[in-house]
Amino acid sequence: MYTKKASKLVLALGMGLFLAACGNSASDAKGTSTSGGEFDASQTIHVISREDGSGTRGAFTEITGILEEDADGNEVDNTYTEAAIQNSTDGVMTSVSGDATAIGYISLGSLNEKVKAVKIEGVEPTGETVKDGSYAIARPFNVVYKDNLSEIAQDFWDFMFSQQGQEIIVNEGYVEAGENAPDYAAPEKLSGKISIVGSTSVTPVMEVLVEEYQALNPDVTIDITSNGSSAGIAAAMDGTADIGMASRELKEEEQAELKSEVLAMDGIAVIVNQENTVDDLTMEHVKKIFTGEVTTWEETAN
Repeated sequence: MYTKKASKLVLALGMGLFLAACGNSASDAKGTSTSGGEFDASQTIHVISREDGSGTRGAFTEITGILEEDADGNEVDNTYTEAAIQNSTDGVMTSVSGDATAIGYISLGSLNEKVKAVKIEGVEPTGETVKDGSYAIARPFNVVYKDNLSEIAQDFWDFMFSQQGQEIIVNEGYVEAGENAPDYAAPEKLSGKISIVGSTSVTPVMEVLVEEYQALNPDVTIDITSNGSSAGIAAAMDGTADIGMASRELKEEEQAELKSEVLAMDGIAVIVNQENTVDDLTMEHVKKIFTGEVTTWEETAN
């Protein structure tokens, strides 16, 4: 006899099969997360961006087309007005790692297992793809100074661009500035103080360079202030820093006053939470997300 209880069982089984089939659709609102649960792609995307003056933000908005010119030729940054602003690479990573719906961007060299870097146009962000040009979101790490460097600042500069310095850059996950760099030989009895100011993205690799340099020159003191590319350029201009760090291209007026050199090439990784099942975005998706035109993850499936 066909009872109501049996009818409910058949209905439940049917619905289960229907939902399982729907769950395999690329446009479905939910997918299996890396932890084995479900990621709800219908949720609102929480956009995390860097502050004004950040070299990473400047490079990111320019490369992705978020930065545009208005009718008068003035640059306009169209970053989503509802974006949460973080003043450092660590701040962006902390925000994204703690929010399943968040998206942000950081220096590729700072990427770790706390967050997930998505592919851009099917290309993973790696040192190799930055070097061969296949990864679209990449920028230079510049070091700058005004007029002439002091003896010890010049020696550290030479170390950065030596074979030893460039090997450090590669080991830290960046792309070296050039090939066939000269060997570095530490001079005798070198002492003094160097001030380096600027980009929070350049700071991690600069800290390693400084540590290795000071091991060879223990009487040299090097202070690093990590406060953004624009601040580093300004400090180099006004002489309050020996060397400035910038994770973006220099503007024409900056180039006119400073001497600069590319220390390394770096990708900008677009990062999401580890629970997010999205692993590939187009450049158009990235632009629309960071300008607020796309507001849910399920929209990126189209």
